[in-house]
Amino acid sequence: MTVHIDYYEMLGVERGADDKTIKAAYRRLAMENHPDRHGGCAEREAKFKQLNEAYDCLKDPQKRAAYDRFGHAAFQNSGAGGGGFGGGGPDFSDIFSSIFGEFMDPRGGGGRHNAARGADLRYDLELTLEESFGGKSATIDIETMAPCEPCEGDGARGAAVPDRCNTCGGAGKVRAQQGFFVVERSCPTCHGHGVTIADPCPECQGEGRTLKRRALTIQVPAGVDEGTRIRVAGEGEAGVRGAPGGDLYLFVHLKRHPIYSREGTTLVAECPVSFTTAALGGSITVPGIDGEEIEVKIPAGIQSGETLRMRGKGMSVLNGRGRGDMVTRVLVETPTKLTAKQKELLAQFRETETGEECPNSKSFFSRIKDALGH
Repeated sequence: MTVHIDYYEMLGVERGADDKTIKAAYRRLAMENHPDRHGGCAEREAKFKQLNEAYDCLKDPQKRAAYDRFGHAAFQNSGAGGGGFGGGGPDFSDIFSSIFGEFMDPRGGGGRHNAARGADLRYDLELTLEESFGGKSATIDIETMAPCEPCEGDGARGAAVPDRCNTCGGAGKVRAQQGFFVVERSCPTCHGHGVTIADPCPECQGEGRTLKRRALTIQVPAGVDEGTRIRVAGEGEAGVRGAPGGDLYLFVHLKRHPIYSREGTTLVAECPVSFTTAALGGSITVPGIDGEEIEVKIPAGIQSGETLRMRGKGMSVLNGRGRGDMVTRVLVETPTKLTAKQKELLAQFRETETGEECPNSKSFFSRIKDALGH
């Protein structure tokens, strides 16, 4: 005669314990008695199988109701879900999912939540360089699937509520044994939702969401660059019948700036300088990206194309502190229209360089001839 231990007593819980209490007790005892933690101890393995049988029965509302009414006699023909003392080995897939499932699924939901989760959305956000520097609060307008207001997202008409699916018990998935493997698939009755709706909402046809246009305010951090991706969790499409929503991804694009080009956190500005300032030295004023005027000292004798670096005058550092640098690339301008007086002064300046009428050209071509051996 087979002696059966009471499932509630085996798990150390009261008969009226809720699902959360039963699950917590099972997880604790299963971890304590797992054979791998005791060097394959036969006694621990038998205890582990018994715990699995008890939990397999009590976690299922229908099996638990039958057990509460008829006891072990309710499963004498088939065992408690195929995992009893005489009904084959334990369902290790179920054990693994029960103990570690919450840690593997970061969204913390069951199968139906993963299956019905809303889709992710993309939005291309265009910013000026000044907005990128200081960050901004941007309001965007998007058209997406949002929770249905009449049914509050559950898909049922009026005061009606969705019913737990009888096929999968609300899990949204069913399992089938194929040889040594357990195959899991979406429930054919509820299509992965975990619930069925007898009287669907006429507004959303039972889906729990409708297409709507909505305004969303997003805080853009300072320092974003071309191609920066900003993730806004849960602001994508609404999930089906209250399932988690998808995420919204903002892709940043920067408008062309009239003065600056950007290289990471460095701002580069090409600044024209008169040839007299380049020769004698001086200063120029450049409008900073933060709105302040920046004075740039020009050393005497600077050549066209040379750069001057201003520390800490560039772009903000994304998710950090401080700023990059500003680089000024000097472009020496040659005047195209000269007065008679200016031409006279330049001619006098040329004569003072070498005392020749056209010293630069003459000396240059003389060096070329010498190099060629003419």
